[in-house]
Amino acid sequence: MKQERAMIVVGAGEAGTAAAVALRQGGWPGRVILIGSEATLPYERPPLSKGLLTEGEDSGPKFLITAQRLTELAIDYLAGVNVLSIDRATNTVSLQGGELLAYERLLLATGARPRTLGVPVDPECRMVTLRTYADAVAIRQTLRPGCGVVVIGGGFIGLEVAASAVSRGASVTVLEAGPRLLMRAVPASIAERIKAKHLDAGVRIELDATVAGIEAVEEQSLVSLADGRSFPADLVLVGVGAVPNVELAQAAGLAIEKGIAASDTLATSDPDIFTAGDCCSFPHRLYGERMRLEVWRNAWQQGAIAAANMLGLGSAYESVPWFWSDQYDETLQIAGIYSNSDAAINRDLGDKGQICFYLAPDGRLVAACGFGSLATISKDIRIAETMIGRRIRPDADALANPAIAIKSLAS
Repeated sequence: MKQERAMIVVGAGEAGTAAAVALRQGGWPGRVILIGSEATLPYERPPLSKGLLTEGEDSGPKFLITAQRLTELAIDYLAGVNVLSIDRATNTVSLQGGELLAYERLLLATGARPRTLGVPVDPECRMVTLRTYADAVAIRQTLRPGCGVVVIGGGFIGLEVAASAVSRGASVTVLEAGPRLLMRAVPASIAERIKAKHLDAGVRIELDATVAGIEAVEEQSLVSLADGRSFPADLVLVGVGAVPNVELAQAAGLAIEKGIAASDTLATSDPDIFTAGDCCSFPHRLYGERMRLEVWRNAWQQGAIAAANMLGLGSAYESVPWFWSDQYDETLQIAGIYSNSDAAINRDLGDKGQICFYLAPDGRLVAACGFGSLATISKDIRIAETMIGRRIRPDADALANPAIAIKSLAS
């Protein structure tokens, strides 16, 4: 008897879970199989560097979906299972343990993994990365008043963990190889505001700090820099970016470019295989370039669009990128993508915060980055996001003037 072909989703993060739900809600009558490598229900990752590290008690991961809901939607969830290979000739996937599953359409939402340091590291060092709930638990168990934490990397993950660690009473040093924090993510003026928040909280920040190696010394780890300085730590957290998990796709002969290469409909070079989330690179119509985004909302939205297209919709993914990060009592929000050729327009809100807008050479608003209180920043960034999607060309002087409401420029 021929095996029923299912809609199979590999990866049970934001993208994969959203896709599995959307496939069922979109009317697929056959099997929907969601495969996750972790032996737990799908859970959210943003809280791992924030609330989970700072809350009084570990309440466990924040699940994306309950077991009851999976049952209600008739989604077969395979937890703690790895997919070993894809046979595109027979439309099957091989699971760890030898089982073969046949697919009608396949979605690869395999995510990304932390980038490793390319320097000598003593295996006895207490060095960690943060990607999973287990990683967060290990970090949480180490954080205590007076413990020394060295964070390598002044990006979002590193700074969020630094804020969480210092709030738990740890002594924290951030080592950033570049000349400033958040080098590729935010404008210099906003990076300075964020740096000031960390310094005020007691975090030590070292810029132009190139790590040469990490060795175990007695019961601590010693992080050595290329300039000869060294920093002892009870815990070393490495947050230097992420690498997309493309190995499964690559072994199957799918096109790889900055990630698993997809069309604007999120179809790969095989029309029966789609991709979404952190592992996916796709052409964005607003920006005219191929990109890969490591943000939770993109993952969720791509999962839903990929599922619809697996069912035949054929819709292009062109949502405006949006990202947020909590830094102590203030928030950072970014809508869109900017480049060095875009004109930066600063709106200074004084003590309440700052928003930096970016206009493309043709005058279109292409990005907005704000830092300050949630009440001050979020509404204007939301309006800017809409303006970006509508390709609006606002007046630069009006953007810079805090007395002029952003909403008045949105038409």
